[in-house]
Amino acid sequence: MEPQLIIFDCDGVLVDSEILAAEVESKLLTESGYPIEAEAIAERFAGLTWTDILIQVEKESGVPISASLIEESTRQMDQKLRHELNVIDGIEQVAATLKYPKCIASNSTSASLKMMLEQSSLYDLFAPNIFSAREVGTRKAKPAPDVYIFAAKHFNVEPARCIVIEDSAHGVHAAVTAGMRVIGFTGGAHTYPGHADKLTDAGAETVISRHRDLPAVIEAMAVWSEAV
Repeated sequence: MEPQLIIFDCDGVLVDSEILAAEVESKLLTESGYPIEAEAIAERFAGLTWTDILIQVEKESGVPISASLIEESTRQMDQKLRHELNVIDGIEQVAATLKYPKCIASNSTSASLKMMLEQSSLYDLFAPNIFSAREVGTRKAKPAPDVYIFAAKHFNVEPARCIVIEDSAHGVHAAVTAGMRVIGFTGGAHTYPGHADKLTDAGAETVISRHRDLPAVIEAMAVWSEAV
């Protein structure tokens, strides 16, 4: 069954922002009394909003987390994104030549998405179909499936005809819960040992580490579904 919509996560799939977020979040949590390395942030919390990470850390550790950390994280991330953000290799050519309709569904805010995508020259390849989970539909962030369901409805496509590209287990879970098929992606700088296994355990049908492999994998998935 040929797909009718390809949905990309943004952070860690299109742009290498997950590693920058992990560095900022590790620093702020460690300074607040919850020592954690950036690598552990990427492995445990990739795909969650900073607010959800803070809530989870406070529940696990009992360490009181100041609300000011949200504002401070935004400030520090803004600086990093403006000066250190890289586009993930190969996505520009793939996005420009992909034969299927495509969009972005992300936990990042619309303002952050616009800044990152314009800075990395990807904005015009996806606009206006760029959806922030915090600002569309129910405004529930991943791992809730809502932003993916919203994207499918926007294109009037059945969830089963959508393929999602995700780098986090939380994002994979969201897409699978929405009834979509998922290709895991481990080509970002935040990848870690066991990353691919974590994505397949969450429900990804296959995992790639290079965007140039994506068109062939999408075609193969259409054949797989017909053979079932």
